[in-house]
Amino acid sequence: MGEQEFKADNTIRLADRMVRSESFNHIYDEGMNLVEEAAAYLDGQGREAARQLSRMAATLYAAESMRLTTRLMQVASWLLLQRASRSGEMTLEQVMSEKAKVRLDTDSAPETVEGWDEIPLSYCDIVHRSLRLQARVRQMDNEIYNDGAGIEHDRFMSTNPVSDQISLLATAFGHR
Repeated sequence: MGEQEFKADNTIRLADRMVRSESFNHIYDEGMNLVEEAAAYLDGQGREAARQLSRMAATLYAAESMRLTTRLMQVASWLLLQRASRSGEMTLEQVMSEKAKVRLDTDSAPETVEGWDEIPLSYCDIVHRSLRLQARVRQMDNEIYNDGAGIEHDRFMSTNPVSDQISLLATAFGHR
């Protein structure tokens, strides 16, 4: 095994090995399939379902759709960068430069927010799967590029512009 596969304490960096192995194809396919599934849902069944929602739930659905799209595009970007690195299409320096633009911290609105109980279960399933996928990718990213340090700090210290906008909308409509 190469020196880069070991941390200073000689533990194997499994996430780095996973990205370089055939098992990466599974998470890559999962991510790309979820992007396609979410897009198809939002353009079809989701559009129809949104018309049946109350004003508050429709606002939440629209904001959550932006979060979902952002989350999945960021995850897809990260996966594509890893694939390009793995295939030799990009150097480590190029990957690091582009990776700096990728954010893996797009949260979802709390399910206690007014209107969640109206959101279709099929849509909630896509949201939950996207959050789990983002968490796995964020953990892999942390293990590969940060030696496992700082994931808790990132999770609690990051800001989410979409969440900020939802809060502003809720305040504007008098719902808190």
